[in-house]
Amino acid sequence: MNKYAAGLAAVIIAVLIIGVATLPAAPADEATKKLYTAKCQMCHGPDGTGNTPAGKSMKARDFHAEDVQKQTDAQLVEVITKGRNKMPSFDKKITDAEIKSLAAYCRELGKKK
Repeated sequence: MNKYAAGLAAVIIAVLIIGVATLPAAPADEATKKLYTAKCQMCHGPDGTGNTPAGKSMKARDFHAEDVQKQTDAQLVEVITKGRNKMPSFDKKITDAEIKSLAAYCRELGKKK
């Protein structure tokens, strides 16, 4: 491979890496939606508002709230992992990958009107 071809290949690879890294997060897959329905929806509701009988009694956070949306992905993961206030921890109940996908789904719900 000559210098030109090697340089061109490096540029193409860099563009692909940057392009993939800047893509928006993919919508939640069906497995994540089912997991949310099974583990979270009772309190946080199907729309993430927390407007359910259990959510109201437990003071579940509304994912649309500004302070929730301002949290980093790591902070959302920590809340799901360790729990907070009356919310139970999920670290022994679901995998780390499932926790991360739930955090992304909660953020996604919070952005919907």
